[in-house]
Amino acid sequence: MKIVITGGAGFLGRKLSEALLARGTLAGLEGRGEPVTQITCIDQLEPERPLEGVGYVRGDICDADVLEQAIGDDTASVFHLAAVVSGQAEADFDLGMRVNLDATRALLERCRKLPVPPRFIFASSVAAFGAAPRIVDDNTPVRPLNSYGVAKVIGEYLVG
Repeated sequence: MKIVITGGAGFLGRKLSEALLARGTLAGLEGRGEPVTQITCIDQLEPERPLEGVGYVRGDICDADVLEQAIGDDTASVFHLAAVVSGQAEADFDLGMRVNLDATRALLERCRKLPVPPRFIFASSVAAFGAAPRIVDDNTPVRPLNSYGVAKVIGEYLVG
């Protein structure tokens, strides 16, 4: 099973890669554990310490060529972790929208073009709910307070 992780050079991307390498399996569409045969991370940054057994594609996740290089017909799952977080997304609105919204759309379009679209796991944020409620459940309304939260809500709807 081939796994692709966006934001793979970041903290969460690295932790997910380490966990997948250690575990060696991931539940497939049938719910059974299937061997992880390849992990490919996409990021604009080089990882500080590349992990042995993980491939890296460096580039812009909005670039169709980069996505085509990383996400092929054999991709079983895409974990979309790449993001420009709140403060930076507000300071550079265009960059925030490009990474937090346009990249999600580009990834979904790439996956839709494949003969068998991979499972798509989208990392949202509590920022989708605005002022942090004590408990978030399936009935908690979204009330984003900034562009980062708005992009995450839209991403949830696009994936949903």
